[in-house]
This record gives sequence, C-alpha cells and structure tokens, in this order.
Amino acid sequence: MGRLQDRVAIVTGGGSGLGKAQALRFAEEDAAVVVADLDAVKAEEVAEQIRTAGGRSHAVKVDVTDESSVQNMVAEAVSEFGAVNILSNTAGRFDGFKQVLETTREEWDGVLAANLTSLYLVSNAVLPVMIKGGGGAIVNIASGAGLRGGGGGAAYTSTKHAVVGFTRQLAAGYGHQGVRVNAIAPGLIDTPMVADFSRTEESKATLASYPGKRLGKPEDIAAAAAFLVSDDADYIHAATLPVDGGMVDTFGAHLSVD
Repeated sequence: MGRLQDRVAIVTGGGSGLGKAQALRFAEEDAAVVVADLDAVKAEEVAEQIRTAGGRSHAVKVDVTDESSVQNMVAEAVSEFGAVNILSNTAGRFDGFKQVLETTREEWDGVLAANLTSLYLVSNAVLPVMIKGGGGAIVNIASGAGLRGGGGGAAYTSTKHAVVGFTRQLAAGYGHQGVRVNAIAPGLIDTPMVADFSRTEESKATLASYPGKRLGKPEDIAAAAAFLVSDDADYIHAATLPVDGGMVDTFGAHLSVD
C-alpha cells in the first residue's frame, strides 16, 4: 500500500520533466493522478503510462495562466475522481538567464504569468475543494534561484523568490484548515529546460565541485515531493526544501535552475 492511497493529485506541467516524474511517482504511491499540461498529447501519454501500470489517471489540457482553463482543470479532476487532496504547482517558464536590461516587457510579463500568477490561479481553484474535503497538501516548485541571486535571469529569479514567499503565506493562511503547503528548490536538474546549458564546461566544472557531484534527476525532485505531500511530512509547513546536491548551501546558486 502506497503512502498516497485514496488521494487525488493534480500535477501541473505533468506532461514532461519534473511534472512527469512527480505524476509517475504519485501514481506509484497509489494516488489517482490528474496530469495537467498545455501539451495535451504529452499529458495523455503520461496518463496512459500510469493506467498501463495499473494506476488511475486522467489527462487535462490546461493553460495555467488562464483562469477559465484552470477552473476547468479542477472541475474535471473532481468529476473524474471526486476530490483533490494533493496539488503540485510545477508548470513554469525559464528566461534564459536574461538580465533586466535584456528582458522585454513581454518576456517579463510572460515569465511572471507562468511562474507566479499561475500559482495564484491554481491555488485559488483548488483550495475550496481541498478544504471542503478535509484538507490536503500543496507543493510548489521553486528553484535554487529562489534562495539566492544568479540562478536565472531577472524575471525568473524574481518569480522564484516570490514562489517561496507565496508558499509561506499560503501555509500561514490555510494551515489551520488542514492544508499543508511547502516548496522544493531544485538545483541543476536533467530536464529539457536546461539540457544545453548543463553540457557546458562551466556547468560540468561546477557539478564536479559540489557535494552531489552529479546532475540531478527529475526522480530526485519527485521523491522529495512524494514525501512532502504524504503523512510522513505531517508536521512540515511553510518549508522550502533544496534538492540540489548541496549547490546552494555550499557553492552558491549561480547554476541553480530547474
């Protein structure tokens, strides 16, 4: 019996990368999983992989920056499985390390919408369902860039700092109603978002110099998320857990992106 038996999870950005790894891990822990992604084909592929393995899953196309799309995602989750007990806010956008003078207003607004406004919209849609059902757990994907400067460009770093603050405030506001909220700050993880950068000589030298001595895997983040949304983490609220091989706390955050 898995730690998440009889629970229903929504994973945004669930069609690839960190979201896919979490969706698969939550299913292994016996949760029913709603795989939500802007790419409907990828979402369905992950959901089908879960179902083929004997789990329960439903794919939903969602634009996390659009309120009506988000509301539809939650409505489909409730229609399909009757509840929402777990939420992973994973969908997001990177800015290519652009500094403020290199960032257009359109790029700035787009990154804020994808990385921060999306958390507001999704949490607002999920919280009433979660509270009505007696509580639940939320995990927000921040970044090492949310703990120090230099882990991304101006927009990305700003939003990931904001994710940490949003997590703390959400925990303070809804913990008394049975909703636990925490965040994960990934380091350099082997995902399409950072594939090219992770192969540079600079990144290779840094990877060799910190305690973890390797590129992180999406499964590393999924394992942390599965713990944080389980009863094993029942007394953990408002925390931001670095999962970065020790990068931020020992050698700085200049390469810490998810």
